Amino acid sequence: MPDPWKGSAAAVRAVAALMVLLTASIASSVAMAQGKARLPLVRDAEIEALLQDYTTPIFRAAGLGSGAIAVYIINDRRFNAFVTGRRMFINTGAIMAAETPNEIIGVMAHETGHVIGGHQAGLRDRLDKANLMAALAVIAGAGAAILGGEAGSAAGPALALGGQSALLRSLLAYRRSEEAAADNTAIRLLTETRQSGRGILRTMERFSQDLLFSGSRIDPYMQSHPMPRERIALLENLARESPHFETSDPPELQLRHDMARAKIAAYTGQPGELQSLFAKDPQGAAARYGLAIALFLRGQTAQAVPVIDRLIAEQPKNPYLYEMKGEMLLRGGDPAGATRALQSAISLDRNKSGLIRVLLGHAMLETRDSTLVDKAIVEIKAGLSRDPSNARGHGLLARAYAAKGEPDLARAAAAEEAFYATNIKDAQGLAKMAQPKLKHGSPEWLRMQDIIDYKPPKYK
Repeated sequence: MPDPWKGSAAAVRAVAALMVLLTASIASSVAMAQGKARLPLVRDAEIEALLQDYTTPIFRAAGLGSGAIAVYIINDRRFNAFVTGRRMFINTGAIMAAETPNEIIGVMAHETGHVIGGHQAGLRDRLDKANLMAALAVIAGAGAAILGGEAGSAAGPALALGGQSALLRSLLAYRRSEEAAADNTAIRLLTETRQSGRGILRTMERFSQDLLFSGSRIDPYMQSHPMPRERIALLENLARESPHFETSDPPELQLRHDMARAKIAAYTGQPGELQSLFAKDPQGAAARYGLAIALFLRGQTAQAVPVIDRLIAEQPKNPYLYEMKGEMLLRGGDPAGATRALQSAISLDRNKSGLIRVLLGHAMLETRDSTLVDKAIVEIKAGLSRDPSNARGHGLLARAYAAKGEPDLARAAAAEEAFYATNIKDAQGLAKMAQPKLKHGSPEWLRMQDIIDYKPPKYK
């Protein structure tokens, strides 16, 4: 006799699978907050500055204040971008796959549409209701089967299946509507900032083709951003209506984008991928930049630095070339040379990256020159004032205070390092040791109290 619950179970599994896809970004943010499955975040001054330049006009057009949305880079080769609350996450794979700035700007404009449309809050609400409705549907079906005997056993699965089908239709309809709304908002934001919608259209078309021919591996963006042909057709109509559809990215922005892609390929790519990425221009600045980084990562600093020097001669006002040279020299055993290069980077960096200031402090410490310890502390603290969650920076500050003979401040900085590395127990132990020897009521004393009193948030 056929099992009357098979249809119901399949429906339950279908809705459960849908919920997994729809809540992927929510689950990721919770896991990161809990520290159980942290997202592999990437910190890079050059790429962060590039993304800031991409998003600033978009956020302004959306009516969002400066800093209203924090943008994070995830070290993941798959193409994906998503938002959770006021945080936007971009995979390195998305940046590397986007051949033009306009392509990644379009994706970020789309994600901004989700933020200002309140789609995450709406999705959470619907999923909360869906979980309850799913449970009630199954319970109701089971109750009918128990009470109704053989006739009821047929009614039970029908009730459960009907409830799950309604849930499935409701959630899919909501997802379709929010994606369409985000598309509309993205085109509006791009038009208001005098940019083309061609990039986001190209991305959607590429993923639509990938979906047709994909095997078992599907990028998360395809799962969380369904792309039926109707949606792409509507998006194309909207994009072509804009007077800026034929607008191209400025050449200097395209160069910065390509250099970011080269850096990502050098750090994370497979052998030969860098050459493949820039096969059309193997002697271009981006290809040579990637080559220099690849040589450096293989320990061939002596060969890498001259390549960077030639790029600096071509782009003397590019702060990130000096930053890269500083990092190469620092790891290559020339901290004095690294210090000079990083000072040049800071003087040219209009974004005032805290990462570069901390790196300069590190280089000063590595010179083993006692007269530079105070200057190193100034640089590291300046970097941390702009980027307080930089755990490595706090660790370097602890080292600097120890070198200066101030163990209590060193211990306090070590507590900060442990705290931002999410080692809360260690951080609180260090804070309890440091606080009694700090001036009562001083900023350091108060910060130790904050760490001591900290209670990790609990998630359902």
